[in-house]
Amino acid sequence: MNEIQTSVNVSPDHIPEILPLLPIVDTNLFPKMVLPLVIMQKEAIELIDECMAGNRILGLLLSKRSDIGSKHSSGDLYTVGTVAVILKMAKMEENRAQLLIQGLSRFEVKEYIDGKPYLQARIEVLESTNITNDKETLALMSNIVDQYEKIVHLSPGLPAEIAAMVKSIQEPDILADMVASTINAPILEKQNVIEMMDVKARLKKVTRLVNDQLEILEMGSKIQSQVKEDMDKRQREYYLRQQLKTIREELGETDDESVEIEEYRQKIKSEELPEAAAKEADRELKRLSRMHPSSSEYVVSSSYLDWLTSLPWNKKSEDKLDIKEARKILDQDHYGLEKPKKRVLEYLAVRKLKKDSKGPILCFFGPPGTGKTSLGRSIARALGRKFVRIALGGIRDEAEIRGHRRTYVGALPGRIIQEIRRAGTNNPVFMLDEIDKVSSSYHGDPSSALLEVLDPEQNDSFTDHYLDVPFDLRDVIFLTTANVLHTIPAPLRDRMEVLELTGYTEEEKLKIATRYLIPRQREANGLKTSNIRFTQGAVKEIISGYTRESGLRNLEREIGTVCRGVASKIAEEEAEMVSIGKKELHAYLGPVRNMQENGANITVPGVVVGLAWTPVGGDILFVEATAMKGSKGLILTGQLGDVMKESARTAMSYLRGNASTFNIEPEFFENHEIHIHVPAGAIPKDGPSAGVTMLTALASLVTGQVVKKKLAMTGEITLRGEVLPVGGIKEKVIAANRAGITELILPKWNEKDMEDIPDNIKDAMTFTFTDKMDVVVKNALDLKNFRKIEKSGNNGNNGNNRKSSEPSEPCKNQEEEEKSASVSPKV
Repeated sequence: MNEIQTSVNVSPDHIPEILPLLPIVDTNLFPKMVLPLVIMQKEAIELIDECMAGNRILGLLLSKRSDIGSKHSSGDLYTVGTVAVILKMAKMEENRAQLLIQGLSRFEVKEYIDGKPYLQARIEVLESTNITNDKETLALMSNIVDQYEKIVHLSPGLPAEIAAMVKSIQEPDILADMVASTINAPILEKQNVIEMMDVKARLKKVTRLVNDQLEILEMGSKIQSQVKEDMDKRQREYYLRQQLKTIREELGETDDESVEIEEYRQKIKSEELPEAAAKEADRELKRLSRMHPSSSEYVVSSSYLDWLTSLPWNKKSEDKLDIKEARKILDQDHYGLEKPKKRVLEYLAVRKLKKDSKGPILCFFGPPGTGKTSLGRSIARALGRKFVRIALGGIRDEAEIRGHRRTYVGALPGRIIQEIRRAGTNNPVFMLDEIDKVSSSYHGDPSSALLEVLDPEQNDSFTDHYLDVPFDLRDVIFLTTANVLHTIPAPLRDRMEVLELTGYTEEEKLKIATRYLIPRQREANGLKTSNIRFTQGAVKEIISGYTRESGLRNLEREIGTVCRGVASKIAEEEAEMVSIGKKELHAYLGPVRNMQENGANITVPGVVVGLAWTPVGGDILFVEATAMKGSKGLILTGQLGDVMKESARTAMSYLRGNASTFNIEPEFFENHEIHIHVPAGAIPKDGPSAGVTMLTALASLVTGQVVKKKLAMTGEITLRGEVLPVGGIKEKVIAANRAGITELILPKWNEKDMEDIPDNIKDAMTFTFTDKMDVVVKNALDLKNFRKIEKSGNNGNNGNNRKSSEPSEPCKNQEEEEKSASVSPKV
């Protein structure tokens, strides 16, 4: 709670002409009096914040309506109120603030002013009139003081000191306000007192209110005496009822509350709770037995006991741990994914040999739709355990993991304890989905709470804030999924072993669609095997022409679209069986969305095919270079990121530093400006693997040599001419194969990544691995026709000939263009 307080002495002369107005309900504030207020409305909070930033002065007007939560308009308020100053302000949670304010003087609204989310108005400060010390005034004051002393004597809520305080007041206007503010009078009557400027009339009004209050208190005192007699009778009845309760217990006739408490006692014994949990349950049960069932605390205690006694403290699932059966289940559920499935089988084998093995926390990392979550379900099925899953995307409150403390209204345990209770065992397979999308806020950092959950050395005593007793999570198999790794905090990532699920090749997608996706969509749309048949060519056309992703979600979505179209025809009795070939796809899916890539034919110098990685798979990327007369140096276009710009400058510096190697005249760079362009300028591009491509494009330009046909490359360079390794090799090689590339130049260090490449693609392509840039240039250019730039001249058409570069970018509709523009390819 943030507390701000002040002591302010404000004279009426310093009250501004325009005041913010705070509507109040069921209470009044008089000048010189102090009043506590609790503010809960959003507009009121904004008003208080601006006041605290300024002079802390605001106007209070009584509302004619009694509903606190709704927004008030000018017509809902009285026109006369009290100018007040904020003495103390304490901000509480959930948009609540507690104020202590003091009245300064009366005011009247003259004109409401717009422009703020709260009410504000131009006001006039009102002064009391007819302040005299004549005999009538003194008599009125004396009578009020005498009657007020009697009220204080009969009112237990008023301290005796307040009577002495009232007796010491000599000003008639302050006396009237003081007494009116403390007696129990109707709100509207007090509002009438506030609206009275004539002090003598105000004293008479307060005298009537004091007399009415005194009559009510005297009558209440008389009633209290009668009630006391009744209470003696009720006390006797209470003892008799207690005796009757004892008799019923002897006869086995107990009431519902006693039955409930006895049920809790039996549960605590039968569940064999751990020592700490049993001790806490017994303590709470004793508290519950002393409570009345109608109290709010009774509900809180009974809910807590429900959670304690329903958790699976000692209930476990027996593991199968049959490795052959587990391999069979994994192969049934997933095609491909050899490395992740191999690691999972190793994980299960270790648990079979060493049952108390803690094991690592596996994190399945990869693009959407590659089977991360379903792999967790397969592990649970192979082990014979329950599977539970929570999505962590967007969680910003630590209480979602650790639970709320019981002091909060509506408190509950965290998601970890909730899902374990739902599973019914203390050793389920627990999938923490999208762990890379956890964020932090002023509510706490959920990722820090997950550190204890995912640490095998600590989670044996995981303490949920609601339960407040440790729960053993050692037997839970935690799995996590992530689309990216850089958003996961380093301490949390350190607790996990990352298993990468790369994208699927076209052949893998074909088999997955045939074995899994088509049967699933056929059943989901009410079709039988005899109603629809997909040809192999149609499935390939959907994969290459209508989807471009690493995963399978869009592929299954397109297959579902075809199945729905066929279901519509069968329902309308237009056909009984439909065969889907390449020609029929247009009627269901529309025109082909992806133009077939062609990076095989390059006919002019200065153009090179590079390779890029995107979140939905690999892609080819053309780099074009041209030279023009001028002295502006290097021009870069194509919406390149900072890393690619640095690669281009590095390539330019390397080429200039080794001009003699390429037989380039030194004056060439001083008399020409170089323009490097990467087509599809609407798509942002960045990444540390375009250096090799840019340097080869520049070398091709300045030497006039055309790069070999059907050649592509990837890698980063240094000023020393070394080729550095890059990532995403599998996706890039698949994209090159799809575009008709037959020869690839890759960094030498990436030769180890060839294990992930399918054999049919490796057999169809030639690979050159090197860590030297001069080897790249020699392999990419035809050195037999090597010639100097001054002989070949400047090929001014290099950057303008779109014939070679247009096929590099697929045809996109507007929706796909916007999607692509939001995700930068990593080259």
